[in-house]
Amino acid sequence: MSPSSDIPLVFVIGGTGAQGIPVIRGLVKDGAYAVRFLTRDATSGRSQELLQLPNVTAVEGTFANEDDLRQGLHGATYAFINIDGFNAGEKTEMFWAMRSYELALEEGIKFFVYGNLDFVYKKGGYDPALRCGHYDGKGRVGGWILQQNKAPENRDKMGAALFTTGPYISMAVGAHTPMSPTVEDGVVTWRVPLGHGAVAHVNLDDCEHYVRWLFDHQERANGMDLEVAIDLISYDELARAFEQVTGHPARYIDTDLADYWAGGPLGQGTSTAGYNAAPDDPATMTIRDNFTGFWNMWKRSGANQGVVRRDLALLDEIHPQRVKSAREWFQREEDRSAALGVPDLWTRVNNLRPVLKIAEDGRKGRL
Repeated sequence: MSPSSDIPLVFVIGGTGAQGIPVIRGLVKDGAYAVRFLTRDATSGRSQELLQLPNVTAVEGTFANEDDLRQGLHGATYAFINIDGFNAGEKTEMFWAMRSYELALEEGIKFFVYGNLDFVYKKGGYDPALRCGHYDGKGRVGGWILQQNKAPENRDKMGAALFTTGPYISMAVGAHTPMSPTVEDGVVTWRVPLGHGAVAHVNLDDCEHYVRWLFDHQERANGMDLEVAIDLISYDELARAFEQVTGHPARYIDTDLADYWAGGPLGQGTSTAGYNAAPDDPATMTIRDNFTGFWNMWKRSGANQGVVRRDLALLDEIHPQRVKSAREWFQREEDRSAALGVPDLWTRVNNLRPVLKIAEDGRKGRL
């Protein structure tokens, strides 16, 4: 639907992704903003879903093309940029994220929100065991953006904020994710190398509120890294919550990395971590190397006192109705399933379906 000319237009990269859909929904739901999103295919199912929303339009192209970026940014007031690192790979994502920021300045964008992840390699003291390319690539750019935002030549032109997320909790009951469960003799089982750590799981629906808050409160948000999560969730807690809500048995089995890579949900991890990244480029990580760092990160993040932490009091202030526990999320999913007549959680874990667009697309596509 074509946007009204008298409301601010937000250009969005990543709009058809799992996070982008609720973000766009939150921006346009009450007519406060219009959205123009970038997509490789405006006829795709996800694009068409977005185009049914009020004041939403699409521009076809790729984030890896300056002309396409300029076309998307031109005439917009704000931008939300969340580049798919599993498409581009770490090195290419960093370049195009930086160019997106620079081109936003060139086109006169007034406020720039960057879809970010924790710079875990830095937060962990540059320990090589924590090297996780799809986190570090975003985190490096995020730090660079906040530094650019302070520069005298930039600060009066365009404000900026980071929106730092983590693994979506829906990935814990989805197909082809690092934490996809199995059902073994009737017991839902998460076999992951987490030890006594915890994961900063994010509720996708809450992203709708958080990003809207950043755009609605630009004076406070300018220069902010809004790091969000439900909580730092241990997998003992995750399994216990599933069992309490569904009545079906569940368990977490701590698994060493060798066993995880021998038979876990990501296979042996020999392919590249970015499906458009050059496999012979020394900068390209394998899935195995990337997600070894991923699990080491969460293994060292238990009880919100480790490498990755969240200011839960701040999140309560910004979004008092946010989901605050695994049990609450599972209960909401069960209630939603009953209301909509769709499969419940027990059915879902027995028939896993993709959550991430990359899995839905079968790792096919182009930049």
